[in-house]
Amino acid sequence: MKELHYSIADEIFARFPGYARGVVLAYDVANGESSSEVVSLLRDAEASVYNQLKIETIAEHPRIKSWREAYRSFGARPSEFRSSIEAMARRALRHDSLPSINALVDIGNAVSLRYLVPTGGHAIDVLTQDIALRPAKGDETFTPFGSEQAESPLPGEIIFAEGNIVLTRRWTWRQANHTLTLPTTKAIEYNVDGLPPIPVSEVDEICRRVMDLIRRFCGGRARYEILTREHPRIKLTE
Repeated sequence: MKELHYSIADEIFARFPGYARGVVLAYDVANGESSSEVVSLLRDAEASVYNQLKIETIAEHPRIKSWREAYRSFGARPSEFRSSIEAMARRALRHDSLPSINALVDIGNAVSLRYLVPTGGHAIDVLTQDIALRPAKGDETFTPFGSEQAESPLPGEIIFAEGNIVLTRRWTWRQANHTLTLPTTKAIEYNVDGLPPIPVSEVDEICRRVMDLIRRFCGGRARYEILTREHPRIKLTE
C-alpha cells in the first residue's frame, strides 16, 4: 500500500471546536463469521440500550441530541436522516436485533451501542487515495450500501470521502458500497466520533476497547490516534 493520509478539514473544527475523532487502524486481521462470544457482546450491548433509554425521550438524550443538532446545522432534518447511533439505538429499543455480519462489523456495532457513540469501520486495503472528513462540494459520487444507483451529496453537507468518492454521507449517516468491511478485509480503520458532550478521554477509552477486541477476535496489529483541531492529519499506512 502506498503512503496514504487521513485528515479532517479545518471547517469541521471551526463549526464544532470540541469535536474529536478517534481512528483505530488494524492491519493483517483475519475477519470472518463472528464467534458466539462476539455475537454475545453485540446482544449485551443492545440490552444496555433498552436498559438505559426510552423510545419516547431518546431524541433528548445528550449523546443523541448533539448529533441531531449537528445534522440540522448542515441542513439535514434529523427526523428524516438519523445518525448511525440513533438509528441503531432505536432499533435496539424496538427489540429488533442487529444481524451478525462478520466479526469486524459486529465489534464496531457492539462498541457503538455500548457507549452510545457512532463507531464505524471502513476497509482500507481498497484505498488508492487519501481520505478526509470534510464539507461536500456537491459534485462527489456516492453509491449507497445495497444500491447501484449513484447520487451526489448536497454542497456543504459533511462527508467522509476518498478523493471524490463518498464513503459516508451526512457525517455518520449512511455508508457506501466502497470500503465495506467484508470477510476478506485485511486492513481496516474504525472511526470513533466524539462530539460533545463526549470528552476526548472517552474517545481514547473507546479506541482502546476497539483495539483490544480486534486483537482478541481477529488478530493482526492495531494502533490508534485521535484527530483534533490541533492534530487534524495522520498517516494511514504503517
